[in-house]
Amino acid sequence: MADSEKIILSKYTFALISTLRSIKPKSRPDELSKIEVSQTVSLFALIYEKMRNAIEFRDDHLILRAAIERILKRLLALEPKGKDQAENLIRELLWARYFDNGSLSKEDVDKVQKIIDVYLNIRNKIVFGRPSNLQIYLNDFIFDLLTSEIEEILIPEKSHKQAAKTFYIYQVLRKKIKIEELNEAEKDAVFLATLEKVYRKSDRAHQRYHLFITFYQPVYLYSQEELEKFIPKIPEVFKKIDTFINNSYIDIISKFVKKNLPPFLILFKLLDKKLNEVEINLNDPSKLKAEVDYICREKYQNLSVKIRNLAIRAFIYIFLTKMFFALILEFPLSHYIYGKADFRSIFINTIFPPILMALIVLSFKIPDEENTKRIFIRLIEIINKDPTFEKSVSLFSKKGKIKKPILVFGFTIFYSLTFLITFSLIYEILTQLNFNLISQGIFIFFVSVVTFFSYRIKQSVNELKLIEKESVFTPLFDFFFMPILSLGKFFSQEISRLNFFIFIFDFIIEAPFKLVFEIIEEWITFVRKRKEEIV
Repeated sequence: MADSEKIILSKYTFALISTLRSIKPKSRPDELSKIEVSQTVSLFALIYEKMRNAIEFRDDHLILRAAIERILKRLLALEPKGKDQAENLIRELLWARYFDNGSLSKEDVDKVQKIIDVYLNIRNKIVFGRPSNLQIYLNDFIFDLLTSEIEEILIPEKSHKQAAKTFYIYQVLRKKIKIEELNEAEKDAVFLATLEKVYRKSDRAHQRYHLFITFYQPVYLYSQEELEKFIPKIPEVFKKIDTFINNSYIDIISKFVKKNLPPFLILFKLLDKKLNEVEINLNDPSKLKAEVDYICREKYQNLSVKIRNLAIRAFIYIFLTKMFFALILEFPLSHYIYGKADFRSIFINTIFPPILMALIVLSFKIPDEENTKRIFIRLIEIINKDPTFEKSVSLFSKKGKIKKPILVFGFTIFYSLTFLITFSLIYEILTQLNFNLISQGIFIFFVSVVTFFSYRIKQSVNELKLIEKESVFTPLFDFFFMPILSLGKFFSQEISRLNFFIFIFDFIIEAPFKLVFEIIEEWITFVRKRKEEIV
């Protein structure tokens, strides 16, 4: 397209702009209804919350819902019926500065309390009398919906914007996808589940909630009569949603979405920055090119800071939850079993993981100008009224038949051998360094976890790359590091639920801490009122 040729925007692009403009920011409450907390208490609560979040590695956009879930479970353990617990929840969120002091009101308390009441009522009716494993499943699903709905009620502007952007990607790309085994409705549901995973980077709770409200309205909007009719259907609804979330095609479609996502991210950034004058920039190719160039350069520059922060957070998480106990165990166990502890192996196990992470992170390459040019060309195809982009390519995801089963079997055996070869090499090297079996196990543990987290950080770099160029050394890297990555994923995802620090914080420290905070808050309020009476 020539720079002088005007871009005609598609109906989807017009609809997105219109929707974003219609979303109004949440108004601040008046002086009478706003809820304020003590800044002194808030400072200590903030410090506690930072420490608590450091031991559980989550993306920033997932922290609020997780905090709501953690706080609410503790409050409901004390008051199972949930009576008047919404205000306690909101006060704790204000203490931890998830929201600005005075930005939430009694109206928010009423909305949250209604949501709590409705979901607890649903839980009581659908869980009763069912097998224990099904009770656990339904209870977890209810909590995922409950906490996600509370979060979105408290931050409606952000939630509505993200939903509008997700639906835009869905509308633009859905015609490019074809799955022969699924009908159109099933394909669309699986595609939405994929966008939740890839674009919104949702955890399980957000995936469940966003799919639920795609097919049904939020439960607090149901009348009592509608709710009574809907409740018997809920267990089957939950299972249906999870079939979409766990569909085997999501991994295949995820690769397709990742390849197409960068221009959408740049477009959304432009809309966030210049929504009121966005048509001027989108209609004029020369102006759009300049904006895309600037936004890309800005994002590339911010990537370095983001990578550094993610690496620091990942290392703190690894150290607190994994390395600390491993290093404590290494000395006494080695001394007990072998009669001595090799301080050289302990020293290597201590310094090697951060050095490895630093080396891996430093190897990441930030996208270049060629990537920016490709994004610009693709972005025009996305926003243009010309429907060629939507119809020109389809993703055929049908599972192919194995034409050469013997060859595939051979590859599977060969891939399995990479585990043996990789860990045998590590064993031989560590044996030469006089590592005992305990120190070797801890070394492998550290290296696998660090490699896995480094790989996760690398995904932040790749999300802006329209075409990922593989190095000539990539196959060699995959050969030796895939076993380590797989083991690191296992340690991080499976053993993470045994995180001892989480148990200490959630069940031993948090409850008494929050009780002390509440007493201090009440005391400060009492003193303030006495002071006002004197004045």
